[in-house]
Amino acid sequence: MNPKFNEKFDLSHLNNLSIAVVSDTHTVLDDDVRKIVEACDIVIHAGDIGSLEVIESLKPKRGLAFGVAGNNDKPYLWDMPGWEFLKTLPDSIEITVPGGVIAVEHGHAHDMHKPSHDDLRAAHKDCRAVVYGHTHHQIIDNSHTNCWVLNPGAAGNVRTHGGPSCLKLNVSDENWDIESYRFTN
Repeated sequence: MNPKFNEKFDLSHLNNLSIAVVSDTHTVLDDDVRKIVEACDIVIHAGDIGSLEVIESLKPKRGLAFGVAGNNDKPYLWDMPGWEFLKTLPDSIEITVPGGVIAVEHGHAHDMHKPSHDDLRAAHKDCRAVVYGHTHHQIIDNSHTNCWVLNPGAAGNVRTHGGPSCLKLNVSDENWDIESYRFTN
């Protein structure tokens, strides 16, 4: 299976979705993170994917994967078989799910070291959540109930800051909640 990445997609008709949120795999998807992805309905990758092999290993239950290009998703950093796919990766996407819209971008366009959550919220005004990567640090900022800012951390083996990590977002029309995962190296 080769999941298709899309710039906009409407999943609002599917209630009670579980969404694996990953980022910064840099050519390697951790096996424990892979198990979380496989247990979820869909997966979002917030960039710095690194290879076509990572894309092909994303196998959520509904077979739907969404992703964006990170600052390291460049042809000179990918093996040649992934170049055609790499050209299709957008810089940002929006996914309509039950209860709201999730915006996804890598985050490096806002600040190379630590994207401002206020800037991310301003760039995606009508979203219930903004997902970004880039920093390799897992962050759950739900201090603004109208727009959460989420970073799953690094799901590979590069700068994991304590181990590979990911998030699981459970959404319905009535409720959203977040589960955080970190695995030891």
